[in-house]
Amino acid sequence: MSLSWIHLLAFLVAVCLLVAVHEFGHFWVARRLGFRVLRFSVGFGKALWTRVGADRTEYVVGAVPLGGYVKLLDEREGPVAPEELARSFTRRPHWQRIAVLLAGPAFNLIFAVLLLTGIFLVSGITLVRPVLGDIDPNSIAGRAGLKAQDEIIAVDSRPVGAQRDVVLDLLDAISGRAAVTLSVRGADGATRAATLNLGGAGERRHLTEPTALLSGLGLQFYEPPIPAVLGTVDANGPAGKAGLAPKDQILAVDGEPVHGFLEFQALVQAHPNASILVRYRRGDSEAEVRVPTVADVVNGKTVGRIRVSPLLPQLPASMLRHVSLSLPSAFVRANVEAWDMTALQARLFWRMLIGQVSIKNLSGPLSIAELAGDSAAAGLAAFLQFLVIVSLALGFMNLLPIPILDGGQIVFQAIEWLKGSPLSERFQSVSQQLGLALLVLLMCVALFNDITRQFG
Repeated sequence: MSLSWIHLLAFLVAVCLLVAVHEFGHFWVARRLGFRVLRFSVGFGKALWTRVGADRTEYVVGAVPLGGYVKLLDEREGPVAPEELARSFTRRPHWQRIAVLLAGPAFNLIFAVLLLTGIFLVSGITLVRPVLGDIDPNSIAGRAGLKAQDEIIAVDSRPVGAQRDVVLDLLDAISGRAAVTLSVRGADGATRAATLNLGGAGERRHLTEPTALLSGLGLQFYEPPIPAVLGTVDANGPAGKAGLAPKDQILAVDGEPVHGFLEFQALVQAHPNASILVRYRRGDSEAEVRVPTVADVVNGKTVGRIRVSPLLPQLPASMLRHVSLSLPSAFVRANVEAWDMTALQARLFWRMLIGQVSIKNLSGPLSIAELAGDSAAAGLAAFLQFLVIVSLALGFMNLLPIPILDGGQIVFQAIEWLKGSPLSERFQSVSQQLGLALLVLLMCVALFNDITRQFG
């Protein structure tokens, strides 16, 4: 997928907002505890806007909107006036220093909870029952005895009520070492167990790669048939320029009859950088038009695109369960969701370090920009959900005990507190360099994954 200005704009909005929330946490707690704050900056580099407050703090918007910082008075960085020494970072009690360092990640977590509370309060929660569609009998799921119309009701004895729960719990279970057993309810109402034969560590790790979980298991949730009717047509794309329009029904491609949108999509994808003859019905009349396809890379494979999407059918009411929440219930549910997502992040990150989860899950700026743009295009609710996920990830990552991050600095302060004296400058310097090297390594891996996804 090629990134557009919409992806870039959504990415910058998300980064600026979440960094501002994070740094405001440091700033707000530092001010309340009596630290001297020299500068509060959103962005790096040349200052585009500067204001000096009555408290002599500089408020800055930098030219490079990919980060931010709060600069506190610190005698390790230069001379400090005697009357200001009591407000220097190194002169404050250790518990206060730790509180300031914790505040950034904490504000990201609080922000995510408040966003989720608002989403649940306004929209409620819509759950899609985890009923299975067609299952390949030769797949892992098929060999376990799973069939179409089975409904998954538990993963390793943990009850599940929605498709999303099944996916997250399966990812958690498969990235471990134990056997994975599903409890399912058949179309006849009988309940039975199905044990997934996952093979060795390599096969399990492969299943944790992006987009590999359900397809690798051979699991497919029920979806109503998608008719070969166009829902949206990009006016500047190949189909739009050729004259196709929303609600056109596709009848054939190069003379081959089309019975559903997935068939149509497969025929288009099979002809990258080619010209296809599309027969369609509009109203009561039929016509043909030749449409040139463009090439795109999806999961390392070059496919054809004409920039259209289907007219999606609605799931039957029996597949959906909607729950409306009061403010207290929404707040409680938001806290539970935030905790569950953060705990799952922690488990998966640790398993990635010990080789049980694929390192291909590390995402860099290109993938995040793609997700930001796609969620923004899907509407405000989707973009807010994206902000929740990234805010929780930012809070979690900053708590990792890597010296250059908040978590590493918290460890330093805790050690100093316990030993009763400062750590040596050499130890701190070497630790910072090692931490920076580790972060650079992780960023390089993430960027490599991005490039692989984008360009195959």
